[in-house]
Amino acid sequence: MTKSETRLARSEKLDKLVQRIRACTLCQGSIPASNPVLRVASGARVLIIGQAPGAKVHASGIPWDDASGRRLREWLGVSSAEFYDLSRIAIMPMGFCYPGKAKSGDLPPRPECAPQWHAAVTALLPNIRCTLLFGQYAQRHYLPETRGTLTERVRAWQRHAPSRFLLPHPSPRNQLWLRRNPWFEQTVIPDLQATVRALLDAADANE
Repeated sequence: MTKSETRLARSEKLDKLVQRIRACTLCQGSIPASNPVLRVASGARVLIIGQAPGAKVHASGIPWDDASGRRLREWLGVSSAEFYDLSRIAIMPMGFCYPGKAKSGDLPPRPECAPQWHAAVTALLPNIRCTLLFGQYAQRHYLPETRGTLTERVRAWQRHAPSRFLLPHPSPRNQLWLRRNPWFEQTVIPDLQATVRALLDAADANE
């Protein structure tokens, strides 16, 4: 099988997997409604793993289609067109569906989702060179050996970069954290932007 045929077979397999995910009812009865939200393609270089879609994203079906997404794109230094380019950036939350409201904010991602689907998806994303892990759920799932608070894990970002970046959630609810930790936007964000830009530019050059 040629490289072109291998890529085509992988893309077809990923498309079928995404169809299965979109038809998933694993959490039926435990969430308001099933509407899995993800955007993946086999050529992507960057993988974004967040928590779970909020109510607005659940309604639109477009990941990071909210205030958190606007800040995230600023952090990455990318345009909306680049961010939603499937051939460049893959987006997969820990829980694909909106988990519902809690007393403060949203409920955590459903625990069944990532063990059921993530390994199968990442196996079909061979070109990922940088994975962004937002929040404690993504970080503990993908780096279970890490210890400490979220602040301590983010502060130790250089242990994992450039292949992985441990990041706080870009939600407006984290504004206080950002004010208390100015080093994050001063030191982590420039390196994150440089890494993402280099990967996107390399993808363009290889087309």
